[in-house]
Amino acid sequence: MAKTKTAYVCSDCGADFVRWQGQCTECGAWNTISEVRLAAATSKSAMRAGGYAGATNAQIIRLDQVDLQELPRFSSGFSEFDRVLGGGIVPGSAILIGGHPGAGKSTLLLQIMCLLASQGPALYVTGEESLQQVAMRAHRLGLPTQQLMMLAETQVETICDLALQVKPRIMVIDSIQVMQMSDIQSAPGSVSQVRESAAYLTKFAKQHGIAVVMVGHVTKDGSLAGPKVLEHCIDCSVLLDGDSDSRYRTLRGHKNRFGAVNELGVFAMTGQGMKEVKNPSAIFLNRGKEEAPGSLVMVLWEGTRPLLVEIQGLVDYSPLNNPRRVTVGMEQNRLSMLLAVMHRHAGVQMADQDVFVNVVGGVRVAETGADLATSLALVSSFRNKPLPMDLVVFGEIGLSGEIRPVPSGQERLREAAKHGFRRAIVPLANVPKEPLEGMTIIGVTKLSEALEAL
Repeated sequence: MAKTKTAYVCSDCGADFVRWQGQCTECGAWNTISEVRLAAATSKSAMRAGGYAGATNAQIIRLDQVDLQELPRFSSGFSEFDRVLGGGIVPGSAILIGGHPGAGKSTLLLQIMCLLASQGPALYVTGEESLQQVAMRAHRLGLPTQQLMMLAETQVETICDLALQVKPRIMVIDSIQVMQMSDIQSAPGSVSQVRESAAYLTKFAKQHGIAVVMVGHVTKDGSLAGPKVLEHCIDCSVLLDGDSDSRYRTLRGHKNRFGAVNELGVFAMTGQGMKEVKNPSAIFLNRGKEEAPGSLVMVLWEGTRPLLVEIQGLVDYSPLNNPRRVTVGMEQNRLSMLLAVMHRHAGVQMADQDVFVNVVGGVRVAETGADLATSLALVSSFRNKPLPMDLVVFGEIGLSGEIRPVPSGQERLREAAKHGFRRAIVPLANVPKEPLEGMTIIGVTKLSEALEAL
Protein backbone atom coordinates (compact mmCIF):
# COMPACT_ATOMS: atom_id res chain seq x y z
CA MET A 1 0.00 0.00 0.00
CA ALA A 2 1.42 3.38 -1.01
CA LYS A 3 2.20 5.79 1.77
CA THR A 4 -0.01 8.88 1.93
CA LYS A 5 1.96 12.09 1.50
CA THR A 6 1.01 15.51 2.76
CA ALA A 7 1.97 19.01 1.70
CA TYR A 8 1.28 22.53 2.91
CA VAL A 9 -0.25 24.76 0.24
CA CYS A 10 -0.99 28.51 0.22
CA SER A 11 -4.63 29.19 -0.69
CA ASP A 12 -3.75 32.53 -2.32
CA CYS A 13 -0.89 31.67 -4.66
CA GLY A 14 -0.79 27.84 -4.55
CA ALA A 15 2.83 27.61 -3.40
CA ASP A 16 3.89 24.33 -1.75
CA PHE A 17 5.91 24.00 1.48
CA VAL A 18 7.32 21.01 3.35
CA ARG A 19 6.04 22.27 6.72
CA TRP A 20 3.51 24.74 8.07
CA GLN A 21 4.46 28.37 8.54
CA GLY A 22 2.51 31.49 9.39
CA GLN A 23 3.43 33.55 6.33
CA CYS A 24 3.70 32.49 2.71
CA THR A 25 7.16 33.50 1.49
CA GLU A 26 5.96 33.58 -2.14
CA CYS A 27 3.05 36.06 -1.93
CA GLY A 28 3.51 37.44 1.59
CA ALA A 29 0.02 36.50 2.83
CA TRP A 30 -0.53 35.46 6.44
CA ASN A 31 -2.47 32.42 7.71
CA THR A 32 -3.20 31.09 4.22
CA ILE A 33 -1.19 27.83 4.40
CA SER A 34 -3.12 24.65 5.09
CA GLU A 35 -2.29 20.93 5.04
CA VAL A 36 -3.49 18.81 2.11
CA ARG A 37 -3.13 15.16 1.25
CA LEU A 38 -1.45 14.12 -1.95
CA ALA A 39 -2.07 11.01 -3.99
CA ALA A 40 0.73 8.49 -4.36
CA ALA A 41 2.96 9.33 -7.30
CA THR A 42 2.85 7.02 -10.28
CA SER A 43 6.13 5.25 -10.88
CA LYS A 44 8.09 5.80 -14.07
CA SER A 45 7.83 2.13 -15.01
CA ALA A 46 4.05 2.30 -14.71
CA MET A 47 3.99 5.38 -16.89
CA ARG A 48 6.04 3.62 -19.56
CA ALA A 49 3.76 0.61 -19.36
CA GLY A 50 0.78 2.86 -19.84
CA GLY A 51 2.35 4.42 -22.89
CA TYR A 52 2.84 7.90 -21.45
CA ALA A 53 6.66 8.08 -21.60
CA GLY A 54 7.64 10.09 -24.66
CA ALA A 55 4.17 9.83 -26.24
CA THR A 56 3.18 13.22 -27.66
CA ASN A 57 1.60 14.71 -30.75
CA ALA A 58 3.15 18.15 -30.30
CA GLN A 59 5.18 19.69 -33.11
CA ILE A 60 7.54 22.65 -33.25
CA ILE A 61 6.63 25.21 -35.93
CA ARG A 62 7.67 28.75 -36.77
CA LEU A 63 5.56 31.69 -35.65
CA ASP A 64 4.81 32.74 -39.24
CA GLN A 65 3.23 29.32 -39.90
CA VAL A 66 0.50 29.80 -37.28
CA ASP A 67 -3.01 29.97 -38.76
CA LEU A 68 -4.35 33.51 -38.22
CA GLN A 69 -7.96 32.90 -39.20
CA GLU A 70 -10.52 34.37 -36.83
CA LEU A 71 -11.63 32.27 -33.88
CA PRO A 72 -15.04 30.70 -34.41
CA ARG A 73 -17.62 31.85 -31.89
CA PHE A 74 -21.25 31.13 -31.16
CA SER A 75 -23.69 33.43 -29.43
CA SER A 76 -25.07 32.75 -25.96
CA GLY A 77 -28.37 34.40 -26.83
CA PHE A 78 -27.58 37.40 -24.59
CA SER A 79 -25.76 40.24 -26.33
CA GLU A 80 -24.55 41.67 -22.99
CA PHE A 81 -22.98 38.32 -22.06
CA ASP A 82 -21.41 38.03 -25.52
CA ARG A 83 -20.00 41.55 -25.17
CA VAL A 84 -18.19 40.68 -21.93
CA LEU A 85 -16.75 37.51 -23.50
CA GLY A 86 -15.42 39.48 -26.47
CA GLY A 87 -18.11 38.70 -29.05
CA GLY A 88 -19.38 35.25 -28.10
CA ILE A 89 -18.33 31.88 -26.71
CA VAL A 90 -15.20 30.29 -28.18
CA PRO A 91 -15.40 26.48 -28.54
CA GLY A 92 -12.94 24.77 -26.22
CA SER A 93 -12.61 27.77 -23.90
CA ALA A 94 -12.75 27.60 -20.10
CA ILE A 95 -14.83 30.37 -18.51
CA LEU A 96 -15.05 31.12 -14.79
CA ILE A 97 -18.03 33.17 -13.57
CA GLY A 98 -18.16 34.31 -9.93
CA GLY A 99 -20.50 36.33 -7.78
CA HIS A 100 -22.05 36.69 -4.37
CA PRO A 101 -24.79 34.26 -3.27
CA GLY A 102 -28.07 35.35 -4.83
CA ALA A 103 -26.43 37.49 -7.52
CA GLY A 104 -28.06 35.39 -10.25
CA LYS A 105 -25.21 33.23 -11.59
CA SER A 106 -27.22 30.01 -11.77
CA THR A 107 -30.29 31.82 -13.10
CA LEU A 108 -28.37 33.49 -15.92
CA LEU A 109 -26.54 30.31 -16.90
CA LEU A 110 -29.76 28.27 -16.84
CA GLN A 111 -31.38 30.77 -19.21
CA ILE A 112 -28.36 30.65 -21.52
CA MET A 113 -28.22 26.85 -21.51
CA CYS A 114 -31.93 26.47 -22.27
CA LEU A 115 -31.53 28.77 -25.28
CA LEU A 116 -28.39 27.01 -26.55
CA ALA A 117 -29.93 23.56 -26.06
CA SER A 118 -32.39 24.30 -28.86
CA GLN A 119 -29.44 24.86 -31.23
CA GLY A 120 -27.24 21.92 -30.23
CA PRO A 121 -26.28 19.56 -27.39
CA ALA A 122 -25.82 21.35 -24.05
CA LEU A 123 -25.07 19.81 -20.64
CA TYR A 124 -25.76 21.42 -17.25
CA VAL A 125 -23.93 19.74 -14.34
CA THR A 126 -25.21 20.66 -10.88
CA GLY A 127 -23.30 19.71 -7.76
CA GLU A 128 -24.91 22.05 -5.22
CA GLU A 129 -28.60 21.65 -6.12
CA SER A 130 -30.72 18.66 -6.92
CA LEU A 131 -32.24 18.13 -10.35
CA GLN A 132 -35.68 18.91 -8.92
CA GLN A 133 -34.54 22.31 -7.67
CA VAL A 134 -33.11 23.24 -11.07
CA ALA A 135 -36.26 22.01 -12.81
CA MET A 136 -38.46 24.07 -10.47
CA ARG A 137 -36.45 27.21 -11.24
CA ALA A 138 -36.68 26.61 -14.98
CA HIS A 139 -40.44 26.06 -14.69
CA ARG A 140 -40.86 29.25 -12.65
CA LEU A 141 -38.94 31.24 -15.27
CA GLY A 142 -40.92 29.69 -18.12
CA LEU A 143 -37.84 28.36 -19.93
CA PRO A 144 -37.88 25.70 -22.66
CA THR A 145 -36.60 22.54 -20.97
CA GLN A 146 -37.13 19.90 -23.66
CA GLN A 147 -33.58 19.83 -25.08
CA LEU A 148 -31.31 20.66 -22.11
CA MET A 149 -29.45 17.66 -20.66
CA MET A 150 -28.91 17.59 -16.88
CA LEU A 151 -26.45 15.75 -14.64
CA ALA A 152 -26.15 15.73 -10.84
CA GLU A 153 -22.57 14.67 -10.11
CA THR A 154 -19.46 15.94 -8.30
CA GLN A 155 -16.83 13.44 -9.54
CA VAL A 156 -14.86 15.20 -12.29
CA GLU A 157 -13.71 12.02 -14.05
CA THR A 158 -17.28 10.71 -14.19
CA ILE A 159 -18.58 14.02 -15.52
CA CYS A 160 -16.05 14.07 -18.35
CA ASP A 161 -16.70 10.41 -19.27
CA LEU A 162 -20.45 11.00 -19.47
CA ALA A 163 -19.95 14.24 -21.40
CA LEU A 164 -17.99 12.40 -24.08
CA GLN A 165 -20.99 10.15 -24.66
CA VAL A 166 -23.29 13.09 -25.57
CA LYS A 167 -20.56 15.45 -26.88
CA PRO A 168 -22.15 18.77 -25.90
CA ARG A 169 -21.14 22.05 -27.46
CA ILE A 170 -21.12 23.74 -24.04
CA MET A 171 -21.07 22.40 -20.48
CA VAL A 172 -21.76 24.25 -17.21
CA ILE A 173 -20.16 23.16 -13.91
CA ASP A 174 -22.12 24.52 -10.92
CA SER A 175 -19.93 24.92 -8.96
CA ILE A 176 -16.18 24.25 -9.06
CA GLN A 177 -15.92 24.38 -5.23
CA VAL A 178 -17.93 21.14 -4.81
CA MET A 179 -16.11 19.17 -7.51
CA GLN A 180 -13.59 16.48 -6.53
CA MET A 181 -11.15 14.06 -8.10
CA SER A 182 -10.76 10.46 -6.96
CA ASP A 183 -6.95 10.43 -6.73
CA ILE A 184 -6.82 13.43 -4.35
CA GLN A 185 -7.59 12.62 -0.74
CA SER A 186 -8.49 16.10 0.53
CA ALA A 187 -12.08 17.28 0.96
CA PRO A 188 -14.03 19.07 -1.81
CA GLY A 189 -13.41 22.81 -1.76
CA SER A 190 -9.81 22.48 -0.59
CA VAL A 191 -6.96 24.11 -2.47
CA SER A 192 -5.75 20.92 -4.10
CA GLN A 193 -9.25 19.76 -5.15
CA VAL A 194 -10.24 23.09 -6.68
CA ARG A 195 -6.91 23.49 -8.45
CA GLU A 196 -6.75 19.98 -9.89
CA SER A 197 -10.45 19.86 -10.81
CA ALA A 198 -10.22 23.14 -12.71
CA ALA A 199 -7.04 22.03 -14.48
CA TYR A 200 -8.64 18.72 -15.48
CA LEU A 201 -11.77 20.44 -16.83
CA THR A 202 -9.70 23.01 -18.71
CA LYS A 203 -7.63 20.28 -20.36
CA PHE A 204 -10.82 18.40 -21.21
CA ALA A 205 -12.27 21.53 -22.86
CA LYS A 206 -9.15 22.09 -24.98
CA GLN A 207 -8.83 18.49 -26.13
CA HIS A 208 -12.44 18.01 -27.20
CA GLY A 209 -13.48 21.53 -28.24
CA ILE A 210 -16.19 21.80 -25.59
CA ALA A 211 -16.77 25.19 -23.98
CA VAL A 212 -16.79 24.74 -20.19
CA VAL A 213 -18.34 27.36 -17.90
CA MET A 214 -17.41 26.97 -14.22
CA VAL A 215 -19.28 28.76 -11.43
CA GLY A 216 -17.03 29.98 -8.60
CA HIS A 217 -17.70 31.31 -5.12
CA VAL A 218 -16.39 34.65 -3.90
CA THR A 219 -14.86 35.75 -0.60
CA LYS A 220 -16.04 38.56 1.68
CA ASP A 221 -14.02 41.16 -0.20
CA GLY A 222 -15.61 40.15 -3.51
CA SER A 223 -12.68 38.27 -5.06
CA LEU A 224 -12.91 34.73 -6.38
CA ALA A 225 -12.39 32.08 -3.72
CA GLY A 226 -9.74 29.40 -4.11
CA PRO A 227 -6.10 29.48 -5.20
CA LYS A 228 -4.89 32.20 -7.55
CA VAL A 229 -3.69 29.57 -10.00
CA LEU A 230 -7.37 28.91 -10.73
CA GLU A 231 -7.60 32.29 -12.49
CA HIS A 232 -4.40 31.60 -14.44
CA CYS A 233 -5.42 28.28 -15.95
CA ILE A 234 -8.80 29.44 -17.33
CA ASP A 235 -9.31 31.60 -20.43
CA CYS A 236 -11.92 34.05 -19.19
CA SER A 237 -12.86 35.26 -15.71
CA VAL A 238 -16.00 37.35 -15.13
CA LEU A 239 -17.76 38.55 -12.00
CA LEU A 240 -21.50 39.11 -11.61
CA ASP A 241 -21.93 41.89 -9.08
CA GLY A 242 -24.86 43.78 -7.61
CA ASP A 243 -26.26 44.97 -4.31
CA SER A 244 -28.96 42.90 -2.64
CA ASP A 245 -31.30 45.92 -2.57
CA SER A 246 -30.82 46.66 -6.26
CA ARG A 247 -32.48 44.92 -9.17
CA TYR A 248 -29.56 45.61 -11.50
CA ARG A 249 -26.55 43.33 -11.92
CA THR A 250 -23.26 44.15 -13.63
CA LEU A 251 -21.19 41.50 -15.36
CA ARG A 252 -17.55 42.61 -15.66
CA GLY A 253 -14.69 40.78 -17.35
CA HIS A 254 -11.48 40.62 -15.29
CA LYS A 255 -9.52 38.37 -17.65
CA ASN A 256 -10.16 37.46 -21.25
CA ARG A 257 -7.76 35.80 -23.67
CA PHE A 258 -10.20 36.33 -26.55
CA GLY A 259 -11.29 39.93 -26.00
CA ALA A 260 -11.00 43.14 -24.01
CA VAL A 261 -10.85 43.14 -20.22
CA ASN A 262 -12.99 45.38 -17.99
CA GLU A 263 -15.88 45.00 -20.43
CA LEU A 264 -19.21 45.64 -18.73
CA GLY A 265 -22.61 44.04 -19.24
CA VAL A 266 -25.74 45.16 -17.39
CA PHE A 267 -28.70 42.95 -16.47
CA ALA A 268 -31.92 43.48 -14.55
CA MET A 269 -33.17 40.81 -12.14
CA THR A 270 -36.89 40.29 -12.72
CA GLY A 271 -39.48 37.67 -11.90
CA GLN A 272 -38.84 36.11 -15.32
CA GLY A 273 -35.08 35.87 -14.79
CA MET A 274 -32.24 38.07 -15.97
CA LYS A 275 -33.14 40.67 -18.60
CA GLU A 276 -30.60 42.57 -20.68
CA VAL A 277 -30.29 46.35 -20.31
CA LYS A 278 -29.62 47.64 -23.81
CA ASN A 279 -29.04 51.26 -22.74
CA PRO A 280 -27.27 51.25 -19.35
CA SER A 281 -26.80 55.03 -19.32
CA ALA A 282 -30.57 55.51 -19.10
CA ILE A 283 -30.90 53.58 -15.82
CA PHE A 284 -27.94 55.34 -14.21
CA LEU A 285 -29.27 58.81 -15.11
CA ASN A 286 -32.51 58.67 -13.14
CA ARG A 287 -32.00 62.14 -11.68
CA GLY A 288 -34.37 64.51 -9.94
CA LYS A 289 -36.15 67.25 -11.87
CA GLU A 290 -34.64 70.10 -9.81
CA GLU A 291 -31.02 71.17 -9.73
CA ALA A 292 -29.24 70.18 -6.51
CA PRO A 293 -25.75 71.10 -5.28
CA GLY A 294 -23.18 68.32 -5.51
CA SER A 295 -24.81 66.40 -8.38
CA LEU A 296 -23.02 66.01 -11.72
CA VAL A 297 -22.97 63.60 -14.67
CA MET A 298 -19.69 62.09 -15.89
CA VAL A 299 -18.88 59.85 -18.84
CA LEU A 300 -16.97 56.65 -18.06
CA TRP A 301 -15.39 54.31 -20.57
CA GLU A 302 -16.29 50.72 -19.74
CA GLY A 303 -14.61 48.19 -21.99
CA THR A 304 -15.60 49.25 -25.51
CA ARG A 305 -18.47 51.66 -24.84
CA PRO A 306 -19.17 54.92 -22.96
CA LEU A 307 -21.39 54.98 -19.89
CA LEU A 308 -23.08 58.04 -18.39
CA VAL A 309 -23.21 57.94 -14.59
CA GLU A 310 -24.27 60.47 -11.98
CA ILE A 311 -21.79 61.25 -9.21
CA GLN A 312 -22.87 62.93 -5.98
CA GLY A 313 -20.71 64.83 -3.52
CA LEU A 314 -21.64 66.06 -0.04
CA VAL A 315 -19.43 68.40 2.00
CA ASP A 316 -20.51 69.34 5.52
CA TYR A 317 -18.85 70.82 8.59
CA SER A 318 -17.34 68.14 10.81
CA PRO A 319 -17.40 68.34 14.64
CA LEU A 320 -14.70 65.64 14.75
CA ASN A 321 -10.99 66.22 15.12
CA ASN A 322 -10.44 63.84 12.20
CA PRO A 323 -13.08 64.59 9.51
CA ARG A 324 -14.51 61.63 7.66
CA ARG A 325 -13.75 60.72 4.04
CA VAL A 326 -16.32 58.22 2.77
CA THR A 327 -16.58 56.91 -0.79
CA VAL A 328 -19.11 54.54 -2.34
CA GLY A 329 -18.18 53.25 -5.78
CA MET A 330 -14.66 54.70 -6.02
CA GLU A 331 -11.29 54.41 -4.28
CA GLN A 332 -10.94 56.40 -1.06
CA ASN A 333 -7.25 57.17 -1.63
CA ARG A 334 -8.18 58.82 -4.91
CA LEU A 335 -10.53 61.16 -3.04
CA SER A 336 -7.80 62.15 -0.58
CA MET A 337 -5.50 63.00 -3.49
CA LEU A 338 -8.15 65.15 -5.19
CA LEU A 339 -8.81 67.08 -1.97
CA ALA A 340 -5.10 67.82 -1.65
CA VAL A 341 -4.89 69.02 -5.27
CA MET A 342 -7.94 71.28 -4.82
CA HIS A 343 -6.39 72.82 -1.71
CA ARG A 344 -2.96 73.38 -3.26
CA HIS A 345 -3.88 74.50 -6.78
CA ALA A 346 -7.45 75.82 -6.53
CA GLY A 347 -7.54 77.35 -3.04
CA VAL A 348 -10.48 75.16 -1.91
CA GLN A 349 -9.93 74.18 1.75
CA MET A 350 -11.97 71.22 3.06
CA ALA A 351 -9.71 70.05 5.89
CA ASP A 352 -12.39 70.68 8.54
CA GLN A 353 -15.26 69.19 6.48
CA ASP A 354 -16.77 65.73 6.23
CA VAL A 355 -16.60 64.64 2.58
CA PHE A 356 -18.86 61.97 1.08
CA VAL A 357 -18.80 60.73 -2.53
CA ASN A 358 -21.38 58.38 -4.05
CA VAL A 359 -21.55 56.88 -7.55
CA VAL A 360 -25.25 56.40 -8.28
CA GLY A 361 -26.53 53.02 -9.41
CA GLY A 362 -23.95 50.79 -7.76
CA VAL A 363 -21.33 51.36 -10.48
CA ARG A 364 -17.71 51.01 -9.39
CA VAL A 365 -15.41 53.62 -10.92
CA ALA A 366 -11.91 52.35 -11.65
CA GLU A 367 -10.68 54.85 -14.24
CA THR A 368 -9.12 58.26 -13.66
CA GLY A 369 -11.49 60.00 -16.07
CA ALA A 370 -13.85 60.66 -13.14
CA ASP A 371 -11.39 62.99 -11.34
CA LEU A 372 -12.66 66.28 -12.76
CA ALA A 373 -16.34 65.42 -12.26
CA THR A 374 -15.68 64.36 -8.66
CA SER A 375 -13.83 67.59 -7.86
CA LEU A 376 -16.49 69.85 -9.41
CA ALA A 377 -19.30 67.99 -7.61
CA LEU A 378 -17.52 68.49 -4.26
CA VAL A 379 -16.95 72.22 -4.94
CA SER A 380 -20.63 72.55 -5.89
CA SER A 381 -21.70 71.04 -2.57
CA PHE A 382 -19.10 73.00 -0.59
CA ARG A 383 -20.26 76.34 -2.01
CA ASN A 384 -23.93 75.25 -2.13
CA LYS A 385 -24.26 76.15 -5.80
CA PRO A 386 -26.10 73.69 -8.08
CA LEU A 387 -24.64 72.77 -11.45
CA PRO A 388 -26.63 72.84 -14.72
CA MET A 389 -28.66 69.72 -15.45
CA ASP A 390 -27.40 69.58 -19.04
CA LEU A 391 -23.70 69.65 -18.08
CA VAL A 392 -21.42 66.63 -18.50
CA VAL A 393 -17.79 66.46 -17.31
CA PHE A 394 -14.83 64.10 -17.64
CA GLY A 395 -11.05 64.38 -17.32
CA GLU A 396 -8.05 63.24 -15.28
CA ILE A 397 -6.41 65.53 -12.71
CA GLY A 398 -2.66 65.44 -12.13
CA LEU A 399 -0.84 66.30 -8.92
CA SER A 400 0.15 69.71 -10.26
CA GLY A 401 -3.47 70.60 -11.00
CA GLU A 402 -3.30 69.96 -14.75
CA ILE A 403 -6.22 68.36 -16.60
CA ARG A 404 -5.01 65.38 -18.61
CA PRO A 405 -6.88 63.90 -21.61
CA VAL A 406 -8.63 60.54 -21.43
CA PRO A 407 -9.06 57.87 -24.13
CA SER A 408 -12.04 57.91 -26.52
CA GLY A 409 -13.00 61.50 -25.78
CA GLN A 410 -15.11 62.03 -28.93
CA GLU A 411 -17.10 58.85 -28.35
CA ARG A 412 -17.89 60.03 -24.82
CA LEU A 413 -19.12 63.38 -26.10
CA ARG A 414 -21.31 61.75 -28.75
CA GLU A 415 -22.89 59.52 -26.11
CA ALA A 416 -23.61 62.56 -23.93
CA ALA A 417 -25.11 64.49 -26.85
CA LYS A 418 -27.33 61.52 -27.67
CA HIS A 419 -28.82 61.71 -24.15
CA GLY A 420 -29.61 65.42 -24.41
CA PHE A 421 -26.61 67.08 -22.76
CA ARG A 422 -25.82 70.49 -24.23
CA ARG A 423 -22.72 71.60 -22.27
CA ALA A 424 -19.45 69.83 -21.50
CA ILE A 425 -16.22 70.60 -19.64
CA VAL A 426 -13.45 68.33 -20.89
CA PRO A 427 -9.64 68.35 -21.23
CA LEU A 428 -8.46 70.64 -23.99
CA ALA A 429 -6.87 67.73 -25.87
CA ASN A 430 -10.26 65.94 -25.98
CA VAL A 431 -12.09 68.84 -27.68
CA PRO A 432 -13.09 67.62 -31.17
CA LYS A 433 -11.79 69.51 -34.18
CA GLU A 434 -15.30 69.72 -35.61
CA PRO A 435 -17.91 71.00 -33.12
CA LEU A 436 -20.80 68.75 -32.20
CA GLU A 437 -24.19 70.09 -33.23
CA GLY A 438 -26.15 71.47 -30.30
CA MET A 439 -23.34 71.07 -27.72
CA THR A 440 -21.06 73.72 -26.23
CA ILE A 441 -17.69 72.18 -25.33
CA ILE A 442 -15.25 73.97 -23.04
CA GLY A 443 -11.66 72.73 -23.05
CA VAL A 444 -9.57 73.28 -19.91
CA THR A 445 -5.94 72.60 -19.03
CA LYS A 446 -5.97 73.35 -15.29
CA LEU A 447 -8.33 72.76 -12.41
CA SER A 448 -8.59 76.50 -11.80
CA GLU A 449 -9.82 76.99 -15.39
CA ALA A 450 -12.56 74.40 -14.86
CA LEU A 451 -13.76 76.23 -11.73
CA GLU A 452 -13.79 79.53 -13.64
CA ALA A 453 -15.80 77.93 -16.45
CA LEU A 454 -18.55 77.10 -13.96
